[in-house]
Amino acid sequence: MLEHCSRWAEPVLTEVMGLRTRKFVGVIATVVFMIVYSLVAMAVGAVWLGPGPAWLQLAYYIAAGLAWLPPVMVIIRWMSRPPEKT
Repeated sequence: MLEHCSRWAEPVLTEVMGLRTRKFVGVIATVVFMIVYSLVAMAVGAVWLGPGPAWLQLAYYIAAGLAWLPPVMVIIRWMSRPPEKT
């Protein structure tokens, strides 16, 4: 039953939320996500890796520096989707 409801809810949300509104919400969501993500990634790196070996810190910060891309790509894909024609 939930699948049935979600199929009908998304087009209504798309109709209510125009392209400009979606882009505004997407930009706000991206900025908030990036601020929270960077603070959490720095805190985790400082606590877990503190005085650890340099190669481990480098590997962590490279991975953490790339891990934000998939969630932000989802937000960008959502906000740049053209409005559905009915």
